[in-house]
Amino acid sequence: MSQRTPDTSKLDRIVADARRAAEQRELGYRERALKMYPWVCGRCGREFTRSNLRELTVHHRNHDHDFNPPDGSNWELLCVYCHDNEHSRYIDHVRGAGYEPDGQAPATGNPFADLKAMLEARGKR
Repeated sequence: MSQRTPDTSKLDRIVADARRAAEQRELGYRERALKMYPWVCGRCGREFTRSNLRELTVHHRNHDHDFNPPDGSNWELLCVYCHDNEHSRYIDHVRGAGYEPDGQAPATGNPFADLKAMLEARGKR
């Protein structure tokens, strides 16, 4: 059996493409934030290593993913759990302030509407 010699031009293209892709990723805000900040969740303090780094997310403090200043002032690193909690709290805040995202109508039912009458009726027994 004879061994084939590798096509060096094809290998060179693959390596060049991989390097370009890595450079593009480094321009993204996640990679910049991971270089800028320690790999620790800003809320719970959990530390991360390369093996579990995928569980560390970049949270935009003002919730605007298009606002990425080079100094990282709009970012904080949060674990996936704290990040989900932060977004849930933000949604609750927005809804509590009277804003209704996605055109949802506010709830109109009142479960305590007849509470006083029910308590009075119960007390008469």
